[in-house]
Amino acid sequence: MEYSPCQKANAKQGWILVLLGFFVCLSPSATEARRIYLTPEQQSQLANANSVLVRALALTEKGPADSTGLIQTMTTRLEELNYTVITDPSQPHDIELHVKCEERKTWTGTSATGGDVDLADAPDRLWKGPACLLTYRLEHRDLDWKKEVRTSFPDASEAAKNAQGTNPGQYAIKQLNQRLAEYEFPIYLSAEWGQVDRLLKLLDHPKTTTLRKAKILSVLSDLHAEEALPKLTQLLESTDLQQETINALAGAGIDSIPLLIDFFQTSNESRIRAEAAKSLGNIAAKTGDPRPIPPLVQYVSTVLSTLKTSEDIDFPLLTEVVWAIGKSRWEASFKPIKKLQEKVWLIFDNSKEMATLREATSWTYKQLDLDGHVS
Repeated sequence: MEYSPCQKANAKQGWILVLLGFFVCLSPSATEARRIYLTPEQQSQLANANSVLVRALALTEKGPADSTGLIQTMTTRLEELNYTVITDPSQPHDIELHVKCEERKTWTGTSATGGDVDLADAPDRLWKGPACLLTYRLEHRDLDWKKEVRTSFPDASEAAKNAQGTNPGQYAIKQLNQRLAEYEFPIYLSAEWGQVDRLLKLLDHPKTTTLRKAKILSVLSDLHAEEALPKLTQLLESTDLQQETINALAGAGIDSIPLLIDFFQTSNESRIRAEAAKSLGNIAAKTGDPRPIPPLVQYVSTVLSTLKTSEDIDFPLLTEVVWAIGKSRWEASFKPIKKLQEKVWLIFDNSKEMATLREATSWTYKQLDLDGHVS
């Protein structure tokens, strides 16, 4: 059977959309974007690491500077998560944590293997101002985990002059030390090493601020941590962290599906239902479990009968539901999504919210319409 050029073009476009959708669903999180493969033995070593050797280097335009303050700050921050800090290299230790702080960042070139360069707090090749680079080593091997903190100013000389300082190098190192005192690198390291128990203990500590709890929940959402489910279930009672906790439940795996479905179906808050729908879609994409999808499709089927104008649409909720449905192909999803796509294009609305909903609906329709990709 011969296809016309137009049919061939449509089929090609369809397959491109399928592949794009596949890679969107499986795009790596911060903890999955590893550059170096970790053996089971290395994973076990990291998970059980407790003693951390801290090594610091401070460099100014005039040469090395005193790094005592940097080591003190790193020690204080790590002890907040109950790590034992070692400062003498001759003493036994499980991991080496290195921090190099410079008045003017040394350009190191492009990454050879990619991955972390697209993540938050990764080294910025375009930044030439003061910066600290954090790395760690396991048995003297660099596992290519890199985080960078930077000052708010790109020029230490100008900033020191404006602050009535006399030494740009010392001023830059002092400001970088303050950034290290604020930066949540111990949380990122605990997540990187798979030490969920430390994160849960900090989450439960009475002195942990709400902002810090939100940060812990954000890294838990990227971890496959079933052991976190009881604590996350308990945290759902906290009104100020419900949205972050529901997002973190996606990292707890399939055991959290019933809880998320219950929140999606019974919550009175639209933002909570939207976050639950997003987490259900992520779980479906990662595990292939079909259970998250039917409640979402049921919601779409219910709103279809009342959807006549933009005023009938809860845009944040419906958009998240539609995105989530497209992450797992369930046969019964196709007809409701097809009807929704027809309706959203018939409603006269040029708002940004409607544009986003139309984009989500078109993308999901393409994921479900497998016959259309080869016709």
